[in-house]
Amino acid sequence: MRNLIILAVVFGVVGLVVGYLIFGRTGLTNELIPLRDLFSSGGGILGEGFRQVAGFTDKRQNIYISGGVGVAVGVALGFVLKRRR
Repeated sequence: MRNLIILAVVFGVVGLVVGYLIFGRTGLTNELIPLRDLFSSGGGILGEGFRQVAGFTDKRQNIYISGGVGVAVGVALGFVLKRRR
């Protein structure tokens, strides 16, 4: 059970990193968006409006989905490895 959790966490983190590298780029300069800007929830109405226009919410969602897929892969791999024993 412990190995299953460890694999899920490790693959989840890897999924978040890969998702950030794929989806965390700006459209114009193709640079990575700073994590502070991408994951901050403050900024009031104007800040949230800017995030909507810039597509931060879509990028954030895609990064979280990548992390979730990583967790699912880690759990599946954990079950496969547990079954082999």
